[in-house]
Amino acid sequence: MRSEATRPRHTAAPTWRGGFGRLWSAAVVSRFGDALRGAALPLLAVELTDSALLVALVTACGFLPWLLFGLIGGAIADRVDQRRAMWVVDVLRGLLMAAFALAVWLDRAGIGLLLALAFALTALQTVFDNAATALLPAVVPAAALGTANGRLLAGQEAVHRFAGTPLVPVLVGAGAAVPYAVDAASYLLAAVLVAGLPHRSRPAAAERPRTPLRRDVADGLRTLWSDPVLRGVCAAAVVANTGFGALVATLVLHLTGWLGAGTTGYALALTAYGAGSVAGGMAAGRVAAALGTPRTLVCAGLAQTACLTAFGTVRSLPAAGAALAVLGLAGMIWTATEVTVLQRRSPAGAVGRVSAAFRTLSVSAVPLGAVLGGVLAGSLGRNTPALAAAVLIALGVLVLGPAARTGIN
Repeated sequence: MRSEATRPRHTAAPTWRGGFGRLWSAAVVSRFGDALRGAALPLLAVELTDSALLVALVTACGFLPWLLFGLIGGAIADRVDQRRAMWVVDVLRGLLMAAFALAVWLDRAGIGLLLALAFALTALQTVFDNAATALLPAVVPAAALGTANGRLLAGQEAVHRFAGTPLVPVLVGAGAAVPYAVDAASYLLAAVLVAGLPHRSRPAAAERPRTPLRRDVADGLRTLWSDPVLRGVCAAAVVANTGFGALVATLVLHLTGWLGAGTTGYALALTAYGAGSVAGGMAAGRVAAALGTPRTLVCAGLAQTACLTAFGTVRSLPAAGAALAVLGLAGMIWTATEVTVLQRRSPAGAVGRVSAAFRTLSVSAVPLGAVLGGVLAGSLGRNTPALAAAVLIALGVLVLGPAARTGIN
């Protein structure tokens, strides 16, 4: 691991040449397809079954593979050429989606096939996402990581909120199989873009004797735990994600029920959140450079706490939209800064394993928070999950405190 003196103290802008432009384009194209699938699959599930449990399992399949295979996916990402792993995974996902689109077109898609597809795609994603996190430091200079992460997240959020999801009703109107066919094409295009990235030799630290996967998994967890900064940032993310799980699971109840915003108000509020998230991604690098990493994380956490407190207490659609916009901005700055810290502090050749450990622990908090949100909304009122999320994010900032005092870079 690099010493404090050698870590970058400023943030530069990544150049679009040299690989970052291709990597950004591949990530954005792939997320566009993900947005289509994420919105279309639940609609198809409702047509295929009357069981609320089976419909809910479609969403659950988007989390379960991370808990089962996330750590293994990170270990694999560190063993192979990350560029090759990404394009091979995207080719496989493209072929799976093309086959599913054909099944839908032939009216042969049942709920079992839908659940199997959702599970398989997320299982492959555990390798892709960890490989992408490990590859980025080889594509952009260390000083540009903060801005690069922010631009990646902003681009993905923009196509998800403002292109992919709104387009689903149009594509479904053209044919039930069309969204899945477009998703398949997006995966294959992303694979072409990633395959065209310049080949880079792996760090010397990555050239090591081959060890069992379980040892690599344990090494990632051990590295995460032994670094006080990574441990503190991860613990803060787990606590905060519990709050966000509670919020997201009950957001529609909060906006349409407690606030009385209706379907249109719900859509406008989500649009405000998306716009704030895109702005946060674009600003993340500059904010971290101006405030420093510890202060950026603390300020972003406190801003989210204030927004959620207002969101849970003020019954006004304009106020809710403003609160969600700032929540999205601050949340994206937190996320981009968090990923940058992970990339900079992980040992060379171990970013995939450490990233997998971090992601698995933080993602595991989301379903727990969703259950908590459902219980609170049903027993104490539909605005209480937002207030609980505010409390949990504030606790996350407190958990972050010791790590911030040791000097996060």
